[in-house]
Amino acid sequence: MTKEELQSAAREPAFPAGTNTERLIAEKQGAIGWITFNNPARRNAISVDMWEAMPKVLDCFESDPAIRVIVLTGAGDKAFVSGADISQFEGQRSSAQGVRYYEEISEGAQLHIQNSDKPVIAMIRGYCLGGGVNIALASDLRLVADDARFGIPAAKMGLGYRVSSTKNLVDTVGAANAREILLTARQFTATEALGMGLAHHVVPAAQLEALVMDTCAAIAANAPLTLRTAKRIIRELLKSPAEFDAPGCAALVKQCFESQDYTEGRRAFMEKRKPVFQGR
Repeated sequence: MTKEELQSAAREPAFPAGTNTERLIAEKQGAIGWITFNNPARRNAISVDMWEAMPKVLDCFESDPAIRVIVLTGAGDKAFVSGADISQFEGQRSSAQGVRYYEEISEGAQLHIQNSDKPVIAMIRGYCLGGGVNIALASDLRLVADDARFGIPAAKMGLGYRVSSTKNLVDTVGAANAREILLTARQFTATEALGMGLAHHVVPAAQLEALVMDTCAAIAANAPLTLRTAKRIIRELLKSPAEFDAPGCAALVKQCFESQDYTEGRRAFMEKRKPVFQGR
C-alpha cells in the first residue's frame, strides 16, 4: 500500500472486546492501526483505564492480518503523553495494593507494545513525560515534532522508576544520558532527544504527519515475516548471553526462507516490479 493509498483510506473505529474507555481511541486506516491517547484536558496523561485498555487494543491489531504497522499518538497538539494522571494517585496509588496493581497494568501495557510482532511507531508532539517516555521507549520508532519535550520527573515525585523501564532507557540512550535524565528530572528538547537517540527523526510539527505516513507506507510494503523476525531477534540480542535463544532465532530465519513471501520477493526482483507480500 502506497502513501497515497494509506492517506485516502478512511479511518474506521476498532472496538476490541472488553475495551470500555473513551480515553483510548482505536482506529484502522488501511494497513495502519491507530491508538490515540485521548485525555487532552490533562495533556493526555495516562489513567488506569487507559493502561487497562491498551493490551486489548494491541491484541486486536496483532491478530488482524490487514494491519501491518501500529501508530501511537496523542489527541491534539499539546502532548503525546504527559505522564501518569496524578489526579488518580491519592485514590489509586497511595496504598501498597494500589501501587502494586498500577505497576502491573502499566508494565503489562509496556510489554505488549515492546513484544508486538508488528512495528510500532510513536508519533510525538508536545509533552512526552514519565509514562509517555516509557511508551515511546517500548515503541520501535520515535518520530518527533520539533515542539516535543521529553523528561522523566520521577525524582520530583519520590517515585521508584522500575527496572524494566530503566533498562529500556539505558538500552536506548546509554547509561550516561540515562543518569542525566533520571537525576536531574529536567525536560529535554527534541534536538537533545535526537542527539541521545531518544528520537529517531525530528521534523517541524507541520511535517510530522507526512513523515509518519511515509514511514508507514515503507513498512507496510515490506515482508511481515521478515519484520517479525527482525523484531524478535533484536529483542533476543538485548538479553544476557545466557538468556539468548539461538535455536529460536535460527528457526525464525529459516521460516522466512521457506515462506511464500520469499518466493514472491525473488520473483518480483527478477520481474522488476514491487512485491506483494501476504505474511505467509
